[in-house]
Amino acid sequence: MNASSPTSESHIHIKGSRRRKKSGWTPLGVAAMVLGFILAWPLGLAVLAYILWGGRIDDLVTRAVDSFKGATRRTPASTGNAAFDEYKAATLRDLEQRQDEFAEYVEQLRQARDREEFEHFMNSKKKRK
Repeated sequence: MNASSPTSESHIHIKGSRRRKKSGWTPLGVAAMVLGFILAWPLGLAVLAYILWGGRIDDLVTRAVDSFKGATRRTPASTGNAAFDEYKAATLRDLEQRQDEFAEYVEQLRQARDREEFEHFMNSKKKRK
């Protein structure tokens, strides 16, 4: 697949895919650390330690917002119809399985593309000699 095409695998985000860990130093993290030191130095020190040990304040905030949204969601866990609840659970399991299979497929595509690019590089290097 052409790397410049809009359907390139690099544009697909797969939950749980292996990615390079980003730096914990984000504007929000720096602001939280500075604010922590202004309010109380132990709080600023705790934020600094969290960032240095690989945490990202952005991820912490995102998880807190997601958990808040989940806590305020008013959809019941059960609809009261056992047959529908069973069907819904089976469908969700099937979708999760398909998502995992798709993630594996995309990973195989990435590996194949990387292998092809590497072979192309090696062949062009041999031709230059």
